[in-house]
Amino acid sequence: MEVLKAVAARRRSHDDVILLCVGQPATPAPSPVLAAAEQALRSDVLGYTEAVGTLAFRTAIAGHYRDQYDLRVTPDEIVVTTGSSGGFLLALLAAFDPGDLVAITRPGYPAYRNDIVATGCRLLELDCGPATRYQPTVAMLEALDEKPAGLVIASPANPTGTIIGSDELGAISAWCADNGVLLISDEIYHGISVERSTPSAWGFNRDSVVVGSLSKYQSMTGWRVGWLLLPEALRRPVELLQGNLAICAPAISQAAGVAAFGPDARAELDGHVRRYAANRDILLARLPELGITSFAPPDGAFYAWCDIGHLTDDSQQWCADVLAATGVALTPGIDFDPIEGHRFMRLSFCGTGAEITEGINRLVAHLG
Repeated sequence: MEVLKAVAARRRSHDDVILLCVGQPATPAPSPVLAAAEQALRSDVLGYTEAVGTLAFRTAIAGHYRDQYDLRVTPDEIVVTTGSSGGFLLALLAAFDPGDLVAITRPGYPAYRNDIVATGCRLLELDCGPATRYQPTVAMLEALDEKPAGLVIASPANPTGTIIGSDELGAISAWCADNGVLLISDEIYHGISVERSTPSAWGFNRDSVVVGSLSKYQSMTGWRVGWLLLPEALRRPVELLQGNLAICAPAISQAAGVAAFGPDARAELDGHVRRYAANRDILLARLPELGITSFAPPDGAFYAWCDIGHLTDDSQQWCADVLAATGVALTPGIDFDPIEGHRFMRLSFCGTGAEITEGINRLVAHLG
């Protein structure tokens, strides 16, 4: 968010900003969603919905898991939330008590770290580097001095874009089940991957929590609608928390979101994924021109987690200097990894191919 603030300042004085920092698609919601939203605006009251979400939207989500994962999920197992962020916070509040130990990966999404601390839980960061493709392993969990009450994983992950394979996800799920650890699986980037499948944790362990969202693949970040797949013991607590903290997710987003799972929307959205893949190829070919040869394999999402230790020991200042000199906005790694992030940056490739190319051209000229 600080980078976007600096971008706004840059735009007031220059008309040259290239956004390689944003964690959201550059495209609007698919046209069937926009049409459904218009219809809802004209014909629906759009008042409060049930705290758990409308039956129509939950049924559409359940159908999505049937069609895409061959999983039987019922609407009663789903709670619709105000984005995945709201859902994650509800899961933390429902599942854990102050003082419980909750593990996350490092590097990882910074809001998860902050939410865990804000709810009074103790934070355990698992140091996940290139040897494990920036993802946790059972061996890593077995080596812990204290078993956590919960484990948060993300696949594809932010900021690395790496995916946990089916065998490893199954092993992690089994370890959590055997050790009484609640697995919370962030799956909001599902649908955006290159040559690798993205299995769901519920394919292995239905006592886990799955976090989903329309934000990334469906290009609906600002619509603020996500969901949780919940084991039975957590459904009522999450429902009550939702009713008190948010009442319900936005009614317009739920009404329109049903169309996001239809074939016409998927055809449009798969076109975005092909563009992300082409942008990824551009980056992989050109990052060596910047001297960047060490980066996480971006199998999914739309990020490259790049080691820029040969360029700086202060990624925050370096990214600020690059924005001031070139108009190219990049995200410093320090928030994702407070230990090693000073020599990393996250580069987002969700824009157009022309933007990616121009951004790299400016960086090459700046560093040359």
